[in-house]
Amino acid sequence: MASYITQAEAQTYFDERLSTDAWDLASSSDRDKSLAQATRIINSLYYKEEKTSSTQTNAFPRGGYGTVPDDINYACAEIALALLDDVRPEYEYESLRIQSETHGQVKAIYNEHIPAHTVAGVPSIIAWRYLLPYLRDGKSVRLTEGGNGDDQYEYRP
Repeated sequence: MASYITQAEAQTYFDERLSTDAWDLASSSDRDKSLAQATRIINSLYYKEEKTSSTQTNAFPRGGYGTVPDDINYACAEIALALLDDVRPEYEYESLRIQSETHGQVKAIYNEHIPAHTVAGVPSIIAWRYLLPYLRDGKSVRLTEGGNGDDQYEYRP
């Protein structure tokens, strides 16, 4: 599986963006890993239209277009940045279950609103905004269990 964008393309994107220290300080190897993981996250969502080819590895291109939209490339870069900045989608998801916690005499009660991007495993709200127009009905997220993708569920907030 090839990443949606290369390190060089991501660098071009980040050259025009603030707060990219996690990317700037990362090793080349970690940048590649983050782009590959970002691609896997993007591929796991539930999109409008069908893949352009049934044999393509990634979720994009779609709908008969031969190219990947810039928004998808930008989302890949943003997710990679969040991952390098140590945002862990599995931790973010697990923490959604916390209703309240107490530390000494300080008690915290959390809002019951569950951000769709967190449920979907997308660690960046910026990336989510790039992806949102391509998602089925704008809010649906396909969740799969197991490696074969047989057990699929749709989340609608």
